[in-house]
Amino acid sequence: MTETEYKDKKILLIIAQEQFRDEECFVPKQLFEAAGVKVTVAAESTKTAKGMLGGTIKPDVAISDARIEDYDAIVISGGSDSREYLWNNKTLQALIKEADALKKVISAICISPVVLARAGILKGKESTVFKSPDTLRELKEHGAVYLNQDVVVSGRVITGRDPASADMFGKAVLETLKKA
Repeated sequence: MTETEYKDKKILLIIAQEQFRDEECFVPKQLFEAAGVKVTVAAESTKTAKGMLGGTIKPDVAISDARIEDYDAIVISGGSDSREYLWNNKTLQALIKEADALKKVISAICISPVVLARAGILKGKESTVFKSPDTLRELKEHGAVYLNQDVVVSGRVITGRDPASADMFGKAVLETLKKA
């Protein structure tokens, strides 16, 4: 992977405003930027967002102002407050549906694959998620096929399990983006 392969690529990185998982934001973001991808961070607002481990980042744009046609991929970070800020976010679900219709790369890690499930794009697709009764129930209810793996690539859709998978997840997104 060279910088020139990705120089025109753009990723929209979605995080929870509070308690996003630091590694699931910063590790893939570093990989993307090192490859030459332009990363735009989005959250509920552009106020400084705080991670579970103390990291902070100032989002570039509010989710409500993001236009999916401006990006080649959407990446949704996990963290405990993904449940509060992202799972029921109708604007985010609409972005995901639009990204799917436009054949963009779509990915989520930790408990955030639930957002993809609720948007209806995991139906019949293999995926992974941070394993808990509620995340497994959400995937099953929305027709996803759960695999107990670190990272699952199902066409243009990539899901990652947990913070330990962040590096592998980021690399899978880049590999899929290269083919897109």
